[in-house]
Amino acid sequence: MPVPFSSTPAPKAPTAPGALQVALPSPLRQLFDYLPGREPPAGGWQPGLRVRVPFGRRDVVGVVINLLDRSTLPREKLKPISEVLDEAPLPEDWQWLCHFTARYYQHGLGDTMQLAMPARLRQGYPMAGRTFTQWQAVGEQTPDSLKNAPKQAELYALLRQHAHGLPTQAISAHGYTKEQLNALARKGLITSTELARQAGRRADTASNLLASPSLALNREQAAALAALHENLNGYHPCLLEGVTGSGKTEIYLQLIEAIAAWGKQSLVLVPEIGLTPQTLSRFKSRFNVPVVALHSGLNDAERMDAWEAAADGRALIVIGTRSAIFTPLAKPGVIIVDEEHDGSYKQHDGLRYHARDLAVARAHHHQIPLLLGSATPSLESLQRALAGDYRHLRLTQRPSRHPPAKLELLDLRHQRRQGGLLPGALKAITSTLAAGKQVLVFINRRGFAPRLACHGCGWMADCHQCDARMTLHRQPPLLACHHCDSRRALPDACPECGSGDLRALGAGTERTEETLTGLFPDTTIHRIDRDSTRRKDSFDQVLKEVHRGEPCILVGTQMLAKGHHLPHVTLVVVINADGGLYSADFRALEHSAQLLEQVAGRAGRAAHPGRVLVQTLHPDDPHLGQLAEHGYGALARNLLEERRLAKLPPFGFMALLRFESPKEPAALSLAQDAAQALREWLKVANVQARCLGPVPAPMERRQNRYHVHVLIAADKRSQRHAAANYLVQWLDAHREARSVRWSIDIDPQTLA
Repeated sequence: MPVPFSSTPAPKAPTAPGALQVALPSPLRQLFDYLPGREPPAGGWQPGLRVRVPFGRRDVVGVVINLLDRSTLPREKLKPISEVLDEAPLPEDWQWLCHFTARYYQHGLGDTMQLAMPARLRQGYPMAGRTFTQWQAVGEQTPDSLKNAPKQAELYALLRQHAHGLPTQAISAHGYTKEQLNALARKGLITSTELARQAGRRADTASNLLASPSLALNREQAAALAALHENLNGYHPCLLEGVTGSGKTEIYLQLIEAIAAWGKQSLVLVPEIGLTPQTLSRFKSRFNVPVVALHSGLNDAERMDAWEAAADGRALIVIGTRSAIFTPLAKPGVIIVDEEHDGSYKQHDGLRYHARDLAVARAHHHQIPLLLGSATPSLESLQRALAGDYRHLRLTQRPSRHPPAKLELLDLRHQRRQGGLLPGALKAITSTLAAGKQVLVFINRRGFAPRLACHGCGWMADCHQCDARMTLHRQPPLLACHHCDSRRALPDACPECGSGDLRALGAGTERTEETLTGLFPDTTIHRIDRDSTRRKDSFDQVLKEVHRGEPCILVGTQMLAKGHHLPHVTLVVVINADGGLYSADFRALEHSAQLLEQVAGRAGRAAHPGRVLVQTLHPDDPHLGQLAEHGYGALARNLLEERRLAKLPPFGFMALLRFESPKEPAALSLAQDAAQALREWLKVANVQARCLGPVPAPMERRQNRYHVHVLIAADKRSQRHAAANYLVQWLDAHREARSVRWSIDIDPQTLA
């Protein structure tokens, strides 16, 4: 039965509890009371044990949170648990992180725990890693009983050659069957043992940690590493701000070496799944200790193995994307967040957590060092470094000695373009290819063209489900909405006036690729976007070809801007830099500047200097001019001052309530009632927070649902949190909220 949810850790419980409070995978922010059943677990009842319980018409897996002398509900209304799944509780550090996450992000504890554990644990599998069967021969020679069974005799001889035995998979690879194994087992000639399938061997930290030697550091790198070594036994947050290609990863590797020498674990977060194989390969080639990866590309069993190896302490290095922040560590030593500014660390649905912020909280809880690395730090992290909360470490030089290329602005106004490219950009591409180098053309827009229009009447192809235009694709030919993923066939004529003069307006990656293929027929063109890299390993195959160094042109979206080392690229062309200059979202300029700087960082990373051409309709824009002339650091400090004057994050704190419904009046009515209730409560409770809205979302209609926003803003985090907590409780208790989908986003990274 439901009870009010509290994320406060449970007090020491009685030895024989009268009731258990269990967190279940439910949107309800409640715990549920159950009877403990007749048989207690071997280790006694403890918070953190997984149990299977009846919930409605089905059985679900939950986690015991509190042990009570008695429930507040009548005993006859309580159901007993069906099964205890664990002998020992889930790791304590994982439990603490789930409690903190649920409390901070105003999310149900049961739902948080379900999202934070591997799928196999959610399904009720044992917490230990998978097992496999190892077969061994018994006896010294082949017995006479196998004379009429030649295949069994061959299998028996094979097992005798391997004193420690062979697993079933290896035996199958030799061409033998399970029936032959069972026949030998029935004759007593072989035995089997179940062994744990470990993701990593237990490290011997006394032996040599390194598989390959560390690289020599320059003066700046050595100074940064020395600063990190000053406090390896306590909470020591550092922001490593280094220009692209300055060697931040080498500092990570040498810091991890020091941590591993003490037998402690390192958790490394990277922003994209595309980076994980690249990063994992570099770490495995450097270290002799076990390295495991956690990302969405793993199947459930592989993720469980890696999770268990980290929880057991065997894996001294854990690398993963956003969700890896929930990986338990037996001996935490350091947390490293690479490209800490990257938007992919923020979950944008369900449990809307930010992995970087959870890394800060977790490092503080464990009292271990925290290293945030970026060439373009988020304004939140930069402000904390400037205020002295983080130690600010800087790398300004590249190993190549070539300074990062400055942005050269090209005026798009009143000039003809081919595939979105100006004549000056095409001339630079021609000369770069003639010199035997590679070119990256950046256009952050998939498809052939962002709009299809009628030249006769002005009709444009709109999405029937969203307030958005359909994007024209040529491969295959269709119209697609990039917001709701709806698709439809290309019209033969204008549906409004019947004209056949339909024209593609603007350029996407497909159109730019087509133009460049026509202009440079003898040059290989690689298009890299979500459409062209759907096949497994297709992106890695393209990168392997690019790393051979032959002249080519890469046409791609922001997938190419995320930390990839492209040593032969000496020219970067940005098709249009104006996307974030005049957005209604106050973070858009910060994100746009970070993306431009990251894209520019792909040029000139090796022996040859780079050049970056940025096409824009606003070459006189002061923010863009400052970025081009003085770099991201100067622009970031200017944006911080603007945020301070406006009391925007990081000088204020926000929570965004999103309401959506197929019926516009329903979403708007609930949002109005919620905002009015909050305003009245703020006056009575004397909480210094502001309630703004309701207002339509920037894209009001999406997937045939109407979206309305209410924003909570406060100067202090505690005030924002109190207001958000009240509003969540009000909505949970409000009957109309059950017919309107709503969510709360703490520290939103976008107002969309």
